[in-house]
Amino acid sequence: MLQITLPDGSKRDYENPVSIAEIAESIGPGLAKAALAGRIDGALVDTSHVVAENAEVAIVTERDSDGVEVLRHSCAHLMAQAVQRLFPEAQVTIGPVIGDGFFYDFSYERPFTPEDLAAIEKTMGEIVKENLPIDRSVMSRDEAIAMFKEMGEKYKVEIIESIPGDEDLSFYRQGEFIDLCRGPHVPSTSKFKAFKLTSVAGAYWRGDAENEMLQRVHGTAWGSKADLKLYLQRLEEAEKRDHRKLGKHLNLFHFQEEAPGMPFWHPKGWTLYQIIQQYMKGVQDANGYKEINTPQLVDSSLWKKSGHEAKFSDEMFTVEAADNRIYVIKPMNCPCHVQVFNQGLKSYRDLPLRLAEFGSCHRYEPSGSMHGLMRVRSFVQDDGHIFCAEEQIQAEVASFMDLLFAVYRDFGFNEVILRLSTRPEKRVGSEELWDKAEQSLKDALNATGLHWELVPGEGAFYGPKIECSLKDCMGRIQQCGTIQVDFFTPGSLGAQYVAEDSDRKTPVMLHRAILGSFERFIGVLIEQYAGAMPAWLSPEQAIILNITDKQAGYCLNLEESLKNKGFRVSADLRNEKIGFKIREHTLQKIPYLLVVGDKEVESGTLAVRKRGGEDLGTMTIDDFCDHLSQDVAHLGRSGVIKEIANNVNGVAKEDVAI
Repeated sequence: MLQITLPDGSKRDYENPVSIAEIAESIGPGLAKAALAGRIDGALVDTSHVVAENAEVAIVTERDSDGVEVLRHSCAHLMAQAVQRLFPEAQVTIGPVIGDGFFYDFSYERPFTPEDLAAIEKTMGEIVKENLPIDRSVMSRDEAIAMFKEMGEKYKVEIIESIPGDEDLSFYRQGEFIDLCRGPHVPSTSKFKAFKLTSVAGAYWRGDAENEMLQRVHGTAWGSKADLKLYLQRLEEAEKRDHRKLGKHLNLFHFQEEAPGMPFWHPKGWTLYQIIQQYMKGVQDANGYKEINTPQLVDSSLWKKSGHEAKFSDEMFTVEAADNRIYVIKPMNCPCHVQVFNQGLKSYRDLPLRLAEFGSCHRYEPSGSMHGLMRVRSFVQDDGHIFCAEEQIQAEVASFMDLLFAVYRDFGFNEVILRLSTRPEKRVGSEELWDKAEQSLKDALNATGLHWELVPGEGAFYGPKIECSLKDCMGRIQQCGTIQVDFFTPGSLGAQYVAEDSDRKTPVMLHRAILGSFERFIGVLIEQYAGAMPAWLSPEQAIILNITDKQAGYCLNLEESLKNKGFRVSADLRNEKIGFKIREHTLQKIPYLLVVGDKEVESGTLAVRKRGGEDLGTMTIDDFCDHLSQDVAHLGRSGVIKEIANNVNGVAKEDVAI
């Protein structure tokens, strides 16, 4: 007798081995119809999979995240089948699930057009109506290679030949289409209720620019049409918030081919950059960090000693000088920070020593992976390294986590995703050290009271790490902050301190960043706020608009007065209709529009409007200063800075109560 335990704890007995589909049918016809896959003792399987031993079994449907992922995985095959029906000469390569959708790369003689995508989608719908069963089979490597050679699928042959080992391989067939795949898949093509092809772009075979350019078709699939509709609405909203478009519209930055992946900051964008940098400087100063600056060009020998050259040489920019020495354009700051630590013998009393640098770094990113500010070749991090003793790790990590959450709150982010990556297979340091470090990070995470995810084996070779990701207003996950425990780099570069017992010891180095790179974080901020930054972050906080030339002198005096108080203000005295100017600056997302006519000049007042259209009425200049001061006083509410310098928020301290 076979006993199956269901998720609610109930048990069912079966006389013979039974498939997932049969278990679902025995529970009820509705569940059998909805079943997309199953879980056996936690492992995801096809509904055709037979359970032969006592096990815990769950039926996976479209209501489960696993079910939606199986739908998307299977929908990639549906799309590939449709492509080959329409374009028999097209060859399929790989088709994984990514994020909220999937893609498949095709080799074809010409780029696919939007009209092609519409035709592919229509053919997918026809295949759904055919209700083709999706069957799993197993072949040997030799059989699979022979089959795909006969089909003329050279890419599949190359993929299979590159798979190590001689184990049998699994394949999924639906009608005339078959592909190599681990699975699982939905039981038939009728299970697809809601899908959409979203874009097509070029992609090099295996990500190598030396290889053929393929056609990458992106799509999405959901369990219901309602879910698909909501997703497409989110895509439309994301398009409006695209930081690349807003960056151009708001005149913040641009990119050009002469410096690929390296932003050109315009005055407004650089003002935003400086506001954030000055804020982070205040945060770090208030929390015991000592700011340093290290060279941009460092001899390659340092990167060999630190181990970075062996692991990251493909990402490094190098320069050969006239003296034939090879210099590396700094890709990260950590080895240089160890050099600062090494100047002068340190004592245990000097620890923890917290060093911070707004260090400019350069890394070679493949051209196809760059994406506006989100992934660049030139960037600056709010980088910091804490040199400490082993017994100080937990306290330093806990303190850092508190600081990170406070900073995120100041920028308007309240939902943070936490992941702990533990020891990889290849690592340095004793098991005892790893145990201590991992436990310290676990304790610090538990102290937050928040849920966190364990990611086994994904730590750095030198130590475990916590990754902190923000969930933005679109529900997207943006990886930003991190803290990493490093047992290796200080020792490899000769760092030591004198312990309390007078022995020489190697410090532990904690790599930490809150924002990550300024470039990426600014991209996240632009999309979070759709370019409409809160007043303390806005490059321009107010614009003064005259109705006629008669008010020009008053406006200029007002501009000077507000600037002297530290506000970021300018005057628009163009000979344009006031409605035109209001609309233009509203589209520029300036927080406050100050309208001045004859009435305002006579009374020494302002007509104040907010960018959203709200009319705040007429105010005296002092009243408006008080209002704006309270608005920008957002900064510091988290308590991460006790006192704020003038240039952090652009308002003189005597004018603002924090």
